[in-house]
Amino acid sequence: MDNTVAMTEAKRKDPGYRPVSERLKDYEAVERQLHDGDVTIQSSRCMECGTPFCHAYGCPLTNVIPEFNDCVRRGQWREGLEILLSTNNFPEFTGRVCPAPCEAACVDGIYGDPVTIRQIELALIEKGFLNGYSSPSPPKKRFNKKVAVVGSGPAGLAVADTLNKGGYAVTVYERARRPGGILRYGIPDFKLEKWVVERRISLMREEGVLFETGVTVGEDLSYRFLKQRFDALCMACGAGEARDLDIPGRNLTGIHFAMDYLSQQNRKVSGETVPSSEFIDAGGKNVLVIGGGDTGSDCVGTALRQGAKKVLQFEILPEPPLTRSASNPWPLWSKILRSTHAQEEGGERRWAVMTRGFVGDQGKVTGVKCVEVAWPEGEDGSPTGPVEKSGTQFEQAADLVILAMGFTAPTRNRIVDDLGIQLDHRGNIQADRHGMTSMAGIFVAGDMALGQSLVVKAIADGRRTAHGIMEFLRENKPL
Repeated sequence: MDNTVAMTEAKRKDPGYRPVSERLKDYEAVERQLHDGDVTIQSSRCMECGTPFCHAYGCPLTNVIPEFNDCVRRGQWREGLEILLSTNNFPEFTGRVCPAPCEAACVDGIYGDPVTIRQIELALIEKGFLNGYSSPSPPKKRFNKKVAVVGSGPAGLAVADTLNKGGYAVTVYERARRPGGILRYGIPDFKLEKWVVERRISLMREEGVLFETGVTVGEDLSYRFLKQRFDALCMACGAGEARDLDIPGRNLTGIHFAMDYLSQQNRKVSGETVPSSEFIDAGGKNVLVIGGGDTGSDCVGTALRQGAKKVLQFEILPEPPLTRSASNPWPLWSKILRSTHAQEEGGERRWAVMTRGFVGDQGKVTGVKCVEVAWPEGEDGSPTGPVEKSGTQFEQAADLVILAMGFTAPTRNRIVDDLGIQLDHRGNIQADRHGMTSMAGIFVAGDMALGQSLVVKAIADGRRTAHGIMEFLRENKPL
């Protein structure tokens, strides 16, 4: 299709999902992928804007989107992948789990549908693995400098991969049995199958990155040990302190944090042993997920696959509008109603509900006491509140409650505490523009510094911090 014709006549095409009746029986990826021909047409819809907001405003990685779109349009897949990899270490992750802020900032989306940028990105990297473009490529030159990275989530992997490509020796320490962090243990297989993570880890190993798993830095390994063996240290342990509900009945059994629930199921799918006495099973139960974000949606999908009797999801915020409000203009992230595959599979949502207490019987949770809330608009048009609505109290039956309300602080690490590394007012590790903490030679990347955020932002911050570490090492400063 001619490019000018595609810009004006071709419609957006999404890959869609596997049938509900099929995908609820397994934990395989629910989203399909576009065929090459469809990807080519979709890339032709790109307007090659003089000021590409998708690149400059939307994408945290500043992916050079119009250029790789043009390569795909011309059939130059390898060249397009090279452009993509110049800014994004792991397109196979972002291409599957990123909410695509680039698409929210796409000019095509002002009066129509944005370009399917995420799908084009995914097609490029998968084409690369299929055709051998993404084969091991160790650096040709190595420096006599070693870096330890603590944590193997998206930020830690981005730090390690960027440093390794720059010629520095990197060892990644991970306390879990296998590397990958939230990519492996937090995101369900039906969104990100773990062979995708393993493929990337294997490639990094072949390129020279060392992975040490089952090691808790700060306990199994001291800072003194690391200082003697490495020239720099980067903390990338994520935001692991889950937001809790300090309300009556919280001590009842049957109330769990989302990450505990999701990680158990991921471990089980991967063949790791989970004691039956500890396993959180939604089978045959009335499940309530408190929290309306993506993690809550992941819990809904997991509960349905485990055979839950009914799954309900509560969100304290009001239901978003179907279209942008005046206070939410393009190219800001569009705060509109979005539904995930989990709602299609049978999960129900209820908005503007506050949980006031848990009720139980013989020490086990049997329900929650709730009230509807209102969110009056402030002067700028954004909601304020919440304000309880009189006469709307109700009780919801639940045999299993999953708390999916986000995170409040970084994962605790003894090195941070023992060295007195400075924190900011939110409790995150404070760092300068290079990613270095208050201790010279100790850096931080991802959610430990940013707070709870997106995978794509963690990768971007990991890349930024890696360049800060390189600058530190070039100045030959001791740890």
